[in-house]
Amino acid sequence: MKLTPDSLGTHLAQALLPAYLISGDEPLLAGEAADGVRARARAAGFTERNVHFIERAADWNDVRASCASLSLFGARRIVEIRLATGRPGTAGNEALVALLGADDPDTLLLVLTPRLDRDAQSAEWVRAIESRGAWVQVWPVDAARLAGWLRARARRLGLDASDEAMALLAGRTEGNLLAAHQELTRLALLAPAEALTPDGLASVADSARFDVFQLGEAVLAGQTARVLRVLAGLRAEGTEPTLVLWALARALRDMWSGSSGGGPAGWQRQSAALASALRRAPILSFVALAEGASRADRMSKGRLDGDAWDELALLASDMCGAPVLVAPPQPRMRTTA
Repeated sequence: MKLTPDSLGTHLAQALLPAYLISGDEPLLAGEAADGVRARARAAGFTERNVHFIERAADWNDVRASCASLSLFGARRIVEIRLATGRPGTAGNEALVALLGADDPDTLLLVLTPRLDRDAQSAEWVRAIESRGAWVQVWPVDAARLAGWLRARARRLGLDASDEAMALLAGRTEGNLLAAHQELTRLALLAPAEALTPDGLASVADSARFDVFQLGEAVLAGQTARVLRVLAGLRAEGTEPTLVLWALARALRDMWSGSSGGGPAGWQRQSAALASALRRAPILSFVALAEGASRADRMSKGRLDGDAWDELALLASDMCGAPVLVAPPQPRMRTTA
């Protein structure tokens, strides 16, 4: 069974399965999902909790020994396994499949892991959890859905928030749901009865966090202002220019491949962004864009004078179809009568 963080609460109100897998890179949502499973399990009599942090293959021996031993007080227990990566290895795969096959009604298995890639999703242990339990996939809340997500959170906290206030808060906390949740909680404590307006958010600091995948998507969508903001955020966070260039080059390959009749070179979060890029493709000079990418690459490696970040901003703006530097108009030739 596959669930989302939103549907998990409804599911737990109706049933409790023997195993749950929670995967994703959004700490707040993953943590809340795990808390929900633990709370429901405690209510069902699972009063003992054994937590295992898996860092090496030998750690699986401890998991097996813990599950094989009887509880001192005969209590039902949660066996919580935290994986550093989505690939537990051969030993981990065998251990998890064996635990699920034991069919122990007094043991509930809870596995927490980062986002699983395509290969990891087809692993035997993942399929085993899906067949006997539930898999909760946690995805980041993208910019388009963030204001709505914040509005729903505000209502749950008893806050009367305007759309403008939620849009402002979304801009200041994008990519950082934990900071967004903390701000809403603080506002609920300070002024629970007041209507939340943009003026009431004056004290909210800009704690937005971006990644290069968001940059590539914004470039494809042609969102110039957002692209420059993401670039500034990445620079402030200390992201290497070469990684930023990789994201821009990937988006450029997708645009070129799509405009020439091929499929996109890489996976994109939203096909609508690529569709927007393909509509702009006929007015873009891919030769000039490739030359800009080459200049940014040489600048980042110290082989060409100039600021690599400035060159990246120029390249990204050009890819959006909104060049920052526009060639001056050519003078008209005078004609004689």
